[in-house]
Amino acid sequence: MLDWIIAAARDNGASADNIAKKFFKERRYAGSGDRRAIRELVYTAIRRWGDRPESGRQAMLGLVAEQPELREHFSGSNYGPAAIEANEPLASGGQIPEWLTGGFASLIDEPEREALFDRAPLHIRVNGQRSTDLEVRSAWPEAVALALPHAYELPAGTQLEGQTLHRDGAVEIQDLGSQAIAMASAAGDPKLVLDLCAGAGGKTLALAAMLSPESEIIAADTDRGRLSRIDPRKRRASARNIETILLAPGKETDSLEHLKGRCDLVLIDAPCSGTGTWRRNPELRWRMTPKRLEHTTELQQRLIDLGSEMVKPGGRLVYAVCSLLDAEGGEQAEKFLERRTGWQEKSIDLPVGRPYRKGILLSPYHDGTDGFYFTCLEKL
Repeated sequence: MLDWIIAAARDNGASADNIAKKFFKERRYAGSGDRRAIRELVYTAIRRWGDRPESGRQAMLGLVAEQPELREHFSGSNYGPAAIEANEPLASGGQIPEWLTGGFASLIDEPEREALFDRAPLHIRVNGQRSTDLEVRSAWPEAVALALPHAYELPAGTQLEGQTLHRDGAVEIQDLGSQAIAMASAAGDPKLVLDLCAGAGGKTLALAAMLSPESEIIAADTDRGRLSRIDPRKRRASARNIETILLAPGKETDSLEHLKGRCDLVLIDAPCSGTGTWRRNPELRWRMTPKRLEHTTELQQRLIDLGSEMVKPGGRLVYAVCSLLDAEGGEQAEKFLERRTGWQEKSIDLPVGRPYRKGILLSPYHDGTDGFYFTCLEKL
């Protein structure tokens, strides 16, 4: 399984979770206990090594060096790996790739970095147009209210799929950080909204639940597969004010020309390194390279400039990344304000996050959320 995950990370293939599902589907003879043990070992290895190992065996041998009790499994019998030979190469190094260590926001100290590899909590958002907090607390008495309205944490492993409230669009799985960005975006009740990198529509749906029914929300993306997931989700949530637009990569302006200078709000949840989501997707460290990061930051800059053209005077641009790297967060906001006149930072009042470089920083250690940077900029 580790060999598959390492190859997929190198070649931009399937996620570790999808690979694990396929792996076990092809090995139905493995009992539930064995599946849990294997998955635990695999994800321990992924979380442990910041730099991508050459092979799954090297990754596991690196763990053996730190956990000698694992050596007994290398027996070569049954389904066990071959016996360990002298001087075999093994993975080494820290949890964070060495080339990335100097790129984090200055607020991210050692305890913050350690928290990047904790287990992620299960957060939900209550759709106030479809249900009430009371109904949710009745369905899940163990739910813990979080810092934002309609936000709750459920115990890890809680199954929502198939539950009535989830099936009816009354609750959505959504990290508290994503909910905070949607809440900041909804300030002032904008009437015409463009979600420029909508993906599968998580923040689009959150905005639809927060804004007045008269608002018009346009969800745009270049990924047809992800964008197609919005339609069934909006029907389930009874969000009738959402329209989708499939954009051609590099030619986005052609499809957005009718919105130029008209939007009250443009939300850009930009593609990024995903350093803020390592709790959920630790193999993302194995996918990012200096060259890929350079290309990603260039794309982010282009998206900010594109989105700014759609904002009307007095309107707002919210730029967000699930990253804790300065190059993708604060630097992007500051460089935009340097090269674009007629814009100013707009203060954001939220019960979570810390002010940082023209915006807000959210982190697992400080806020219990995924790691995010976001900023709100107003067009004069």
